[in-house]
Amino acid sequence: MAWKALMQRLLLLLLTGLLSRTSGAFIGVDIGTEISDLPTASDMIAILNLHQITHVRLFDANVHMLTALQNSSIEVIVGVTNDEVLGIGQSASVAAAWVNKNVAAYLPQTNITAIAVGSEVLSTIPHAAPVLVPAMNNLHKALIATNLGFQVKVSTPQSMDVISRAFPPSTAAFNSTWNTTIYQLLQFLKNSNSYYMLNAYPYYEYTSEGGIFPLDYALFKPLSPAKQIVDPNTLLHYDSMFEAMVDATYYSMAALNFPGIPVVVTETGWPWFGGASEPYATVTNAETYNNYLIQRVLNNSGTPNQPHIPLNTYIYELFNEDLQRGPISEKNWGVFFSNGSAVYSLVLSTTSQISENGSGVFCIAKPGADSVQLQNGLNWACGPGGANCSAIQQGQPCYSPDTLQNHASYAYNDYYQKMNGAGGTCDFNGTATTTKTNPSYGSCVFTGSSGSGAGIAVSPTASAPVSPGGGGGIGDATNTPVPGIGCLVIGILLQLIWRLR
Repeated sequence: MAWKALMQRLLLLLLTGLLSRTSGAFIGVDIGTEISDLPTASDMIAILNLHQITHVRLFDANVHMLTALQNSSIEVIVGVTNDEVLGIGQSASVAAAWVNKNVAAYLPQTNITAIAVGSEVLSTIPHAAPVLVPAMNNLHKALIATNLGFQVKVSTPQSMDVISRAFPPSTAAFNSTWNTTIYQLLQFLKNSNSYYMLNAYPYYEYTSEGGIFPLDYALFKPLSPAKQIVDPNTLLHYDSMFEAMVDATYYSMAALNFPGIPVVVTETGWPWFGGASEPYATVTNAETYNNYLIQRVLNNSGTPNQPHIPLNTYIYELFNEDLQRGPISEKNWGVFFSNGSAVYSLVLSTTSQISENGSGVFCIAKPGADSVQLQNGLNWACGPGGANCSAIQQGQPCYSPDTLQNHASYAYNDYYQKMNGAGGTCDFNGTATTTKTNPSYGSCVFTGSSGSGAGIAVSPTASAPVSPGGGGGIGDATNTPVPGIGCLVIGILLQLIWRLR
């Protein structure tokens, strides 16, 4: 009967909420698809599972990804694109159709926990501001109509551009241009027990401010006592620009009398490669930023102003998106190449180090290298160069992905490992470069590796609550264990669910 199905859903929600109280902060990852050699959805899920990634954000409602994520237990934020916001905001029926097609059709097999309405709508398409909150309301009502209103949260990611002054954090305030929309947005988040989605990029903040703050501050690196950043009004110490940006958001919400809404960082990261005018987009800086970020998030201490609210964060992004428009750095934010190998080493757990598989130096094809030169280099390496290229033949472990860059990387490295001691170089007419990160992936093991597998693994210490930030109140997000009575309640709930079957 219908009431039994409803009771089962409500009991499951209660159980999930109770279990989530035992969870700490999590690190998730954004998945963009502006990639010329885009892996298949099943390959992406294999990468997520291989590296124990438990939270992802999609920028749209990609049917292939949502289907592939079924029965994976990975928590998913599904995206409404900016192009869809207007129609959903103007029509409740359009919103209902969107929910039915892109959310209800996949639950519960695909663990969708939130809808992100647009991306930085206020700062990128300001003319859509009047329909942003109506779109969120329409989606929320559609979720309620399908009995998903408690399970799936609705929010909208905003950039730091909506905050007119971010430092010191204690005096931060939203840009008055958006006061009406921001107030409506915060009222919606409070009423629906949702959370504020923030895109926070210290990279952009640092490069645009012209060195007002030290680079180490932007990268989470420890500061000397003389350089420590202190809010003069609260005397709170800020060890990183990231924390100050999050707290600036909390203070901005408090200034509008909304102090209890949790912040989830839906995008942050650092580009690892850029053009001549982008000197701070380097592998070293990207590796440093993301490693310190992960350590900071997983220590479960929150921000200086809100120490009890977990700093749940999504890293931008899983893969490099070579089809992105804009400066060269826009194409190089990924922590993985599209073949599943790591761009650099990461420590993605408080208890284990994630690093290269092997030892020494590897030779790979340069991203963006000329395709004609790459083909010439590949032909030479597999021919006169004497590289063993059998592993990149069809049906062999390194054939897929079937891309020139992947095959050239394998051949270049095989040559380099064999000939480096005899004077061989990693150049190939400027199309190759060395890396200390093992490019091996899956069953494809590059010459010189000490073992098989991919070059990076993500191992969060705990799964996160369905509603990031806890119950919506500041005190509800603490990382407290379930006491003995909690275990009894869990047992009772499980028995009730079983009897209702």
